[in-house]
Amino acid sequence: MKGHGNKLSRKQEQAIIALLQANTITSAAKQAGIGDATLLRWLQMPEFKEKYREAKQQAISQAVTRLQQAAGRAVDALEEIMADPEAREAARVSAARAVLELAFKAVETDDLTARIEKLEQMLLERGTAKTTRRAG
Repeated sequence: MKGHGNKLSRKQEQAIIALLQANTITSAAKQAGIGDATLLRWLQMPEFKEKYREAKQQAISQAVTRLQQAAGRAVDALEEIMADPEAREAARVSAARAVLELAFKAVETDDLTARIEKLEQMLLERGTAKTTRRAG
């Protein structure tokens, strides 16, 4: 691998971009202007795998941000359909069901988050107590 340390070559950086955009290894390799075997070999290299993992995580993070930004509009659309007396009954029921399901999931997620935080706090306190007993 060219470069020093964790530095990737320009071709390797292009290959990572291609991997994020393409549906297959073959099409990613073609898009990056390299052979399949080269791309497969690079995917076995720790530095390349780490940079690819970081790029995938960044892409996912950006997608989640876009979903969060669109969530308000989605709820507005569901509420509009649900309240529209001119909308077909099936559409109104479907919108109402979606709102209820999402509301229940949000409550469930909040509850699980609180429970996990409480368990983490208990474990932290328990670990601190054990450490204090050993020191004393």
